[in-house]
Amino acid sequence: MDSKTLEQTIRASGVLRCMECGKCTAICPMARYDGGFSPRLTVSRALMRHDEALLQDDRLWTCIHCLQCNQTCPAAVDYSDLTMTLRVEARRLGRAALCTHGETIHLWMRLMMQPELKQNRLDWLLPDLKVQIVPARPSLEKAEAKKDSVLFFTGCAPHYDALFAPLGVKGKQVSQAGVRILNSLGIEPQLLADERCCGHDLLWEGDLQGFRELARLNAEMIRASGANRIVSSCPECVRSLKKDYPAHGIDLGVDVKHLSEWLVDLKPPARPSALLKTVTFHDPCRLGRHLGIYDAPRKALERMGYQIKEMPHTRANAVCCGTNGWTHCSAANKAIQMQRLREAKATGSDILVTACLKCQIHFKCALLDEKLKQELNLEIMDLAELVAERLDK
Repeated sequence: MDSKTLEQTIRASGVLRCMECGKCTAICPMARYDGGFSPRLTVSRALMRHDEALLQDDRLWTCIHCLQCNQTCPAAVDYSDLTMTLRVEARRLGRAALCTHGETIHLWMRLMMQPELKQNRLDWLLPDLKVQIVPARPSLEKAEAKKDSVLFFTGCAPHYDALFAPLGVKGKQVSQAGVRILNSLGIEPQLLADERCCGHDLLWEGDLQGFRELARLNAEMIRASGANRIVSSCPECVRSLKKDYPAHGIDLGVDVKHLSEWLVDLKPPARPSALLKTVTFHDPCRLGRHLGIYDAPRKALERMGYQIKEMPHTRANAVCCGTNGWTHCSAANKAIQMQRLREAKATGSDILVTACLKCQIHFKCALLDEKLKQELNLEIMDLAELVAERLDK
């Protein structure tokens, strides 16, 4: 990284305002369990212009971008943005962290960068689900916006079953639940037959080119659909479409919301709430600290008749699921997951509910430890699944 680029990166992230108070490191979940990692150390290296140390250190890929440091910093240093920019430069120089799952997930994301790729994208659909399918190669002309036309952006949820079904993860079922919920609201959503990964993981792992190509392909199809609203059950997709696409010059010009924000209009079921299991809600980082959505999922659960028992660390102070981008999973990441699972168990709830499929995957992966599984014995479900179960009650 040349000195001019480094200086621009430092100034843009506010590192020059750092007061060296150490609050970022004190709040960082990774620093708590990995003594060799510290947001403050990265900031110090940036200030001291230690270019080589910044770009060559394997722990550049340790940050999980949970935003707790950003939220806590009294000087408003954007540590997350600094880390992302450094990763882009490190990748350009040939440095990168490998995907924890043998590059499988990152590989399918990069396969989707090919414009002529033929996909069987919608095999998760069930006959009773009412949808409008946007063909694989629609006209790239921007269609006239249709009044109240809703596009359901699926994301990679159905694909995760190929790797994580043995964990009890049901990505297809989460997507089906999302459509079923929209149908219950009288909405027949559009689905893109050629939808691509939103690009979230490639962006946060420094593959800027890959992210932009996926964003370009999705933007073309979304504009061609004529939809004026987008809803997704994935917080990472919502974050990407709503914030990151425009930040990189791709403004979709449509309203983008998480599925939980639509659930307040659902008709409450008639079945007495006394028969229901108790739940505790885990705030995903992308839904909470990244998008500021805390009330909607809780209101949805209460509307469906569930009693919520909150964990000690909740909402803006929630402990994250411990990993991001499918890279650099270590003992420290597992320790974060164990901390969160024990918090959930201590509430006495029957079900740990989250609104991010990745969170569910990471928690269920931690429970592969038989000792931990026997200790916790906790059911983990996605918000969409739980709500969809109650629609016809």
